[in-house]
Amino acid sequence: MNREEIMTILPHREPMLLLDDVENREGTAIGHYTVRGDEFFLKGHFPDFPIVPGVILCEILAQTACVLMKDAMKEGELPVYTGLNNVRFRSPVKPGDTVETRCSIKRAKHPFYFAEGTVTAGGRKCVTAEFSFAITGAAITGTADTESAVTGAAITGTALTGTAVTESAVTGAAITGTALTGAAVSGASITGAAVTGA
Repeated sequence: MNREEIMTILPHREPMLLLDDVENREGTAIGHYTVRGDEFFLKGHFPDFPIVPGVILCEILAQTACVLMKDAMKEGELPVYTGLNNVRFRSPVKPGDTVETRCSIKRAKHPFYFAEGTVTAGGRKCVTAEFSFAITGAAITGTADTESAVTGAAITGTALTGTAVTESAVTGAAITGTALTGAAVSGASITGAAVTGA
């Protein structure tokens, strides 16, 4: 699958669509992304010595799983991380490197999926990780989401409309059937929160 085909499954768009191609090879997703050097995440990480942040490599790995979810994902649904386990960063990735990601689904109970995978570059093993994600029924309209991290969250049936979320961290949160309209959340940290039918 090329980028245009990937976008029919994933809701990600520039600058957060981090796959050039992906394929399903007998139940293993294999993806590639070439680091150009002008990506936003390299501008300050680090000046004069750019290295792809580990969290970006984990994001590329998770996006690779899209090809395995082609039949499970419906229009308007979003995949969100729910966990990362046993993550190991072994070798840096730099501009000019082409990373290859491989991942497979180990178990599933819709909407939750549990996977494991690796990231390599030039024959070097860069990342190994176990991760999980959920398929949500969220509809996002007119939303600006900048530098936000969602970890261990299950978000189901959520509508975000005209919402600006900036540098927020949502950890261990379960948000179900919640509607946020015209809300602005800046520099917020929500930990271990449960919001239901709000």
